[in-house]
Amino acid sequence: MKTSQTFVFALLIMVLVACSPASTPTPTTGPVTLTVMTHDSFAVSEDVVSTFEEQYDVTLVFLKSGDTGAALNRAVLTKSAPEADVFYGVDNTFLSRAIQEEIFEPYTSSALAGLPDEFTGNLAGVVTPIDFGDVCINYDRAWFAARGLAVPQTLQDLSDPDYGGAEGQGLLVVENPATSSPGMAFLLATIAEYGEDGYLDYWRSLKANGVVVVNDWETAYYTNFSASSGQGLQPMVVSYASSPAAEVIYASEPLTEAPTASIINPNTCFRQIEYAGILKGTRNLELAQHFIDFMLSPRFQEDMPLQMFVYPVNPQAVIPEEFVRYAASAEEPAVLDPVLIANRRDQWIRAWSEVMLK
Repeated sequence: MKTSQTFVFALLIMVLVACSPASTPTPTTGPVTLTVMTHDSFAVSEDVVSTFEEQYDVTLVFLKSGDTGAALNRAVLTKSAPEADVFYGVDNTFLSRAIQEEIFEPYTSSALAGLPDEFTGNLAGVVTPIDFGDVCINYDRAWFAARGLAVPQTLQDLSDPDYGGAEGQGLLVVENPATSSPGMAFLLATIAEYGEDGYLDYWRSLKANGVVVVNDWETAYYTNFSASSGQGLQPMVVSYASSPAAEVIYASEPLTEAPTASIINPNTCFRQIEYAGILKGTRNLELAQHFIDFMLSPRFQEDMPLQMFVYPVNPQAVIPEEFVRYAASAEEPAVLDPVLIANRRDQWIRAWSEVMLK
């Protein structure tokens, strides 16, 4: 009996020791991680990241997930178990789909009150505008000057024989809207200008005038565009209104003038607006809200132009001198309702492909 009691007593002591605080590992502490899903073109200066991390004792992780469409697809497919807390980079050509999929947690930043009305419409209380850029026709200034040829001023001018050539040998290169974001933006500009009943006839006139179609912006700009490659056959390309500034900033030798310029007359450019939203299911809701607010702060907004060659939506942000001197934004860009874009995008692309790729 004593032996049994002794055994039970010893066993009780062992259990108590095992459960005592001394045997519990000391928990490790450190900053929380906030994950931001982005498209591949996202870039931000390290010191800007550090500013937010130090202020909120958080580590920022940026999850690059392909182009805008691919990144959004990833966010939609993983919405039941989100891989990030915040999504940045959905633009006005994809916004309606993102809202319909209900991937975002409602949030209205107090900073929205200071933004122009053009950026704050159709937000549904769930996304926040961060930046914008205009997709326009860029042209080789030296090429036109050497030939004494006037630069076209409207979309209609592009169908003039002066800017044409044999099939596939015209003066304009564009990107396929099915595979290229700027290509899609330019297609939308033509729909805004000519309507759903007239845009295909306009594209037929471009095709008859020798317009060149390639799959992506890199090929269009760095292979076909004469100002960039030096050997390209097309002196006009669908690109961004910020591209002339990039030409100066990244020039191998200092330049005092941009070799390219953009046609920014009314309805010749399409304005892309990029948004950020808080993904449903985040465990860091308050931090995510702080990061959205931070993206609208002058500190973040003033960093974007030279990182991603986009314009800040915050009018208080100072535009870099290179943008002021060498880039321009359209005063009257072409616009389309994001809901209409979402509903008709695939139909428009199929119809365009039937005309242009057959």
